Amino acid sequence: MKLVAMVISILLLFAIWTQTAATQAQQKPEELAQKSVETWLALTDSAKYAESWDEASQLFKNAVTKEQWSSTIRAARDPLGKVQSRKLKSATYSKTLPGAPDGEYVVIKYDTSFEHKASAVETITPMLDKDGKWRVSGYFIN
Repeated sequence: MKLVAMVISILLLFAIWTQTAATQAQQKPEELAQKSVETWLALTDSAKYAESWDEASQLFKNAVTKEQWSSTIRAARDPLGKVQSRKLKSATYSKTLPGAPDGEYVVIKYDTSFEHKASAVETITPMLDKDGKWRVSGYFIN
């Protein structure tokens, strides 16, 4: 009886795992990258700049130290105030970007309104990192 229960449990776990894997495989890179970006932006919006560096891609970390990032993003974001609204403008998948090594990238643009800047465009570029996760490799505000 225990063996039957164990086999059923294993089969159920396998069915759940294959369903989850199939669902993720069906999602477009743009969708997966956007989910990662939204989590990363939540850190940045909360002024958790060091944590946002921790969650960034290896390419990002190789380009800027945690201290440099914290200082730079604080100088750029703090004067803008809190985010009032953020709306997805575009998400474009690419395997090449100027000045970056070949890989998998999604250039995501948001129309964003801040407390002290009514209209801005945030451009966030996540990349598929070596661990298989989408991680931010670039962030710009215009």
